[in-house]
Amino acid sequence: MDAPRKNQVSLRGASAKEITRDDLLQKVSRERELRNYAKRAAAAALFIQRVWRRFKVTKAVALQLQQEWETAVNSYTGVMTANWISNNLLRPFLFFVTRFSNRYEKVRSKKIDSMRTCFTFLLESLQSSDSKRNFCFLAIGTAEERRIWSYQAQRLTSLGFSILSEFSECNSGAQDITTVTYLAMRILVMLTDLKGWKGITDDNRLDADLAVKGLVKFTGSKKSGSYVSIARYISALDNYSSQMKVITQADEKFVITASAITLAVRPFYLTNSDGERPDMLNVNHGAKQYIIYLMTIPWLVQHLPPVLLPALKHKSVLFTCFQTLLILKENVLMDMSELVKSEILVSIKAIPPVGWSLANFICLATGNENNSVDSGSFNQGLDCALYVHVIVTLAESLLACLDNIEWVKKKKSLQTDAESSTHESLIMSYMDQFRPVCQQWHLTNLLASVNRDVTNKAETSISNNLEYLGKLDLSDVALFYSNLLRIFSVLSPIRGSLPVLNMLSFTPGFLVRLWGELEDSFFSGDKHMSDNHTSENGKHKAFEKIPKQPSKDGTNKWVSVFHKFTGKSQTATDCSDPIGSHSAPNGVNLDPSDVWDIEPMRHGPQGIPKSMFATLHLFCATYSHLLLVLDDIEFYEKQVPFKLEQQRRIASMLNTLVYNGLSHGNGHHNRPLMDSAVRCLHLMYERDCRHPFCPPDLWLSPARKSRPPVAVATRTHEICSANLKSDDSSSSLSVGSVITMTPHVFPFQERVEMFREFIKMDKASRKMAGEISEPGSRAIEIVVRRGHTVEDGFQQLNSLGSKLKSSIHVSFVSECGLTEAGLDYGGLSKEFLTDLSKEAFSPEYGLFSQTSTSDSLLIPTASARFLDNGLQMIEFLGRIVGKALYEGILLDYSFSHVFVQKLLGRYSFLDELSTLDPELYKNLMYVKNYDGDVKELCLDFTVTEESFGKRHVVELKSGGKDISVTNENKMQYIHAMADYKLNQQIFPFSNAFYRGLADLISPSWLKLFNASEFNQVIKGFEPKDRCKLLKFVTSCSRAPLLGFKYLQPPFTIHKVACDVPLWATIGGQDVERLPSASTCYNTLKLPTYKRPGTLRAKLLYAINSNAGFELS
Repeated sequence: MDAPRKNQVSLRGASAKEITRDDLLQKVSRERELRNYAKRAAAAALFIQRVWRRFKVTKAVALQLQQEWETAVNSYTGVMTANWISNNLLRPFLFFVTRFSNRYEKVRSKKIDSMRTCFTFLLESLQSSDSKRNFCFLAIGTAEERRIWSYQAQRLTSLGFSILSEFSECNSGAQDITTVTYLAMRILVMLTDLKGWKGITDDNRLDADLAVKGLVKFTGSKKSGSYVSIARYISALDNYSSQMKVITQADEKFVITASAITLAVRPFYLTNSDGERPDMLNVNHGAKQYIIYLMTIPWLVQHLPPVLLPALKHKSVLFTCFQTLLILKENVLMDMSELVKSEILVSIKAIPPVGWSLANFICLATGNENNSVDSGSFNQGLDCALYVHVIVTLAESLLACLDNIEWVKKKKSLQTDAESSTHESLIMSYMDQFRPVCQQWHLTNLLASVNRDVTNKAETSISNNLEYLGKLDLSDVALFYSNLLRIFSVLSPIRGSLPVLNMLSFTPGFLVRLWGELEDSFFSGDKHMSDNHTSENGKHKAFEKIPKQPSKDGTNKWVSVFHKFTGKSQTATDCSDPIGSHSAPNGVNLDPSDVWDIEPMRHGPQGIPKSMFATLHLFCATYSHLLLVLDDIEFYEKQVPFKLEQQRRIASMLNTLVYNGLSHGNGHHNRPLMDSAVRCLHLMYERDCRHPFCPPDLWLSPARKSRPPVAVATRTHEICSANLKSDDSSSSLSVGSVITMTPHVFPFQERVEMFREFIKMDKASRKMAGEISEPGSRAIEIVVRRGHTVEDGFQQLNSLGSKLKSSIHVSFVSECGLTEAGLDYGGLSKEFLTDLSKEAFSPEYGLFSQTSTSDSLLIPTASARFLDNGLQMIEFLGRIVGKALYEGILLDYSFSHVFVQKLLGRYSFLDELSTLDPELYKNLMYVKNYDGDVKELCLDFTVTEESFGKRHVVELKSGGKDISVTNENKMQYIHAMADYKLNQQIFPFSNAFYRGLADLISPSWLKLFNASEFNQVIKGFEPKDRCKLLKFVTSCSRAPLLGFKYLQPPFTIHKVACDVPLWATIGGQDVERLPSASTCYNTLKLPTYKRPGTLRAKLLYAINSNAGFELS
């Protein structure tokens, strides 16, 4: 068989390479596509040629027609009848005027001249009362005349708005375009107003009315382009408040603006046959266009003269807008979102269109004719229920836009200082439009409308499923302000929602009313209601079920442990919890912890009814704000705004909500509620720590059955802290956050175990990193002179920073200058740390002083900053305390609550001043409750400090020495004084101490404890002689915080054999040797005394001698 040839003859007879079937099909397909493309290109070319030829012919005809029209109009000397206006004036004019291009100034000038001529003739016709000359009478003529009039009137309307739009884009100072726009607007106003038609009689009024309604309906339609043109025009206007000259009503620009507003609201005044209410079926579309284009204009109210605002604020306009927006909500909001893509309004980019609509509705619903937002009332006849529902709808849509990733990216892309400054200025100007909602009258008026039936008053024709829009409940008002709080927080991060919260917190009765709603919803199974609800006076069932004795399952052991480690007596607890004295009903064996585990909150925010979600969020945000300024007298004695029993219920509700919310995880939409609930819970818990008003069971209750083991909790806490440092917001609300945000749900003993576990994990990680190897290696060797412990320690250890975590080997030098015998295997370093801290924290040393309270706690002295290395010494002492905590060494002192709050990263407020300076707190409360004129006290915004015999005057605010304290600003003075004493004055010292402490102890570890517990972790217990014995044996005067089982090495007594002659024993003599100790091994070396009295005397002498190795 012959071998295949390389070249074969193709079917066409030409020599070519052989191709496969698939390649051949692909080649044929490409050729077919090319042929089809050529056909389409040829067809497109023919179409373009036809269009171009038609355009040229039309333009030529239009130019010729314009010339003929100008000649005919200018030379016409006859009577201008309505038919002549329609056939000879408008018909050719409407043809050629829309065919001209504005590209060439000459053509544009001719077009404007033609418009001015036509509009002048038409305006003269409209002002005639002769039915044969008035163009409007064609609307009530024959059927053909009516059809032609309707067509030409609509074309004139579209042309007029097109001129208005062109006027807003060109140089508004040009007189020619201004005059034409002025004439066009006057004509449109006259055509759409039946009252402006001359010569109309009762016989033809109905036909004329129908013609006007038809034209107004067209004006409100999208086809006319009316609202787009009006929106462009108003947006191009200067801010009215910034205009220097006074605009008179004779000014052409003012007439144009007034006409545009008049035409914008025309569709709202179409009436039914009864003439009482707007016809919703007719104005829905016009109102929709009005909302989409006009209400989204940035600073709408500020652009317009005040005399025109009543037209926009009229109840007929707002009422129709409200109903239309609520009925066509989805369509309206979707069209608003499309405005960004259409680029109709350029200045809306920084704020979404729905945001401008929200601000404009608020401004129009409030204020008076003088454009004041502080008028103290809503517009007359405003439907408050519809107003609230509309603002809620727009606010929710705005929040959805703000949560959009693209908007956030656009906001973060402003990197230059100029862009950032411009953006911030715009946001501040935007937020300024929300001032009415921050006024107390706004809230009180809404509350007055709550539960008021406005359905009969409105008499609307809306369907039954929309009847709820005419009713207003407290939950609607709560949703209103809840959304506004979120908007303020997002758009104004510096001031945040402070203006709203100030108003909400101090509106009388509002918080109590919110709590009443929540209490009815979440405690509905209980018969007890607040004392503020006079209609119900029963006791809370759950409180009545708390037994006097511990339950059989032993849950109260945690309470006992809490009392033991915090030093609280059961009596004190009983006094702070009077409800615990109620006996349980017969047959009830209820765990007291279950009382505080609120059933509706056991699933977190997911279990909260939708109707109560916003109410709860608003309550938490408002009450947490009020708690910042609520002093102890108001909270505990006057018990305002809530009784202590109610405070416990609030605390239990928040505690259960936050714990379960963090445990179950939360979606992004629950974040505002959780943030405000956590903030409010922390404030209540910290107040309870200072002055208990809740039983310990309350705080432990939610996690009693579900909290993880200590080891698991510890590791989860570390992972959560690492995620928070890396700004991983997705894990910021998780199971690990329970330990971070609500550590109090774990008993104190377990939290101490967590703390020791953290240190154990840190030591293990350091060992893996090679920082710790063999015992004694890498140890820090120091020599310390007796009597110079602080100076020597500071000089040798201050510069080590976090390296102080390593072991310290101490060699003591006696007061005689001799090196003391003994090797440091841990005991001497413990002695060094306790002696150094005892000397440095002594008030005589000058760094710390004692508070004037009964417990005499330590606080940095204000004069410490003037000492040599004062702040550095305080920072060094922070490292010493950190070293003691790291090694489990207990120290002999406690810090002030305020100082510890700073170490835990918490801000202090007025209510905490009583723990620092009771006398000052008492005086400030006197000023706060002073009935007369505070000026009589001769106070100003200054505080006087004394250091080293010299007095220094410090201003609490700029120019404070010249500002007298009055009844109006006394609250500012009180809180400024408290802020200075609690925060500003102590900040340099707490910051220095914190830096040193954080070198060894992670701040997240310390946040497991409150201020009292922090002192407990440092100090432990304090029996007097036992402390001395422990210090003698272990170099630490405190037992381990969790008991002796945690003491390493274990406490040991070693018998030291000492022989005494028999005759000496008979003679009453005993062993003369004193007891000694090996503190490195926690061992007491006890000689074999023969008599108990000798043992006691020798041991007391040894532990009180304060000697070192001399006893050996």
